[in-house]
Amino acid sequence: MKGPIAIFDSGYGGLTILDSIRRELPEYDYIYLGDNARTPYGSRSFDVVYEYTLEAVKRLFSLGAHLVILACNTASAKALRSIQQKDLPGIDPERRVLGVIRPSVEVVGNLTKTNHVGVLGTVGTVLSNSYPLEIDKVSPEIIVEQEACPMWVSLVENSEFDGDGADYFVKKNINSLFERDSKIDTLILGCTHYPLLLEKIRKYTPQGVKIISQGEIVSKRLRDYLFRHPEMETKCSKGGDVRFYTTEHPDKFRETAGIFFKGNIRVQHLEL
Repeated sequence: MKGPIAIFDSGYGGLTILDSIRRELPEYDYIYLGDNARTPYGSRSFDVVYEYTLEAVKRLFSLGAHLVILACNTASAKALRSIQQKDLPGIDPERRVLGVIRPSVEVVGNLTKTNHVGVLGTVGTVLSNSYPLEIDKVSPEIIVEQEACPMWVSLVENSEFDGDGADYFVKKNINSLFERDSKIDTLILGCTHYPLLLEKIRKYTPQGVKIISQGEIVSKRLRDYLFRHPEMETKCSKGGDVRFYTTEHPDKFRETAGIFFKGNIRVQHLEL
């Protein structure tokens, strides 16, 4: 039986990934699940993030999805590999779970000319070292410098991404990153909230530096993945429909989700 493509995030940032994917592939059906009651994941241990993410993946499979995208850098960093290697063979070897880190990593080698790359991310993503580790596997010649931006998610979720406070923190973190490595010519936005700060990020990033926003990369790679895997593509239903689920109260989700996703949000509460 065919089913929707599922997008999972610990909170709201994954809605920027969903928005990009829907613009790239509008013909498919989608379901989005935000574990908003237990967010943030970034400060939690690997074991807890793995446990929570696996619960969400299993629930999305039960809702008919054959393909789940972890639109969360923390879940991609701390849970994806374990779920792919340990759990999927026992759950259903024909279902798939993909993340958002690898697609960005795979394009960065073609973009950098200096082989110096910067990563802006949450504390959890930076501490996981997922980007340096993954980049080293694909392009070991690249030097990676990371900057944790602990205030940026709060700025976005409180609709302060256009305010003066956002300027202060964005400038501070970007200056800190480039002071440590002025040769950086490619910058990865390693958090799905950060596209909403893109205008200010561009404002304070040195001229000529390429900025990689995950939504655009992930959506194009998903199109490529479905083309290369027709056995999965044929299992994805096509009706242009999108449904939203949250572990929080639907009214709370609807209120904040509007910052990230423009369109009709039909959301239901779901227990994990």
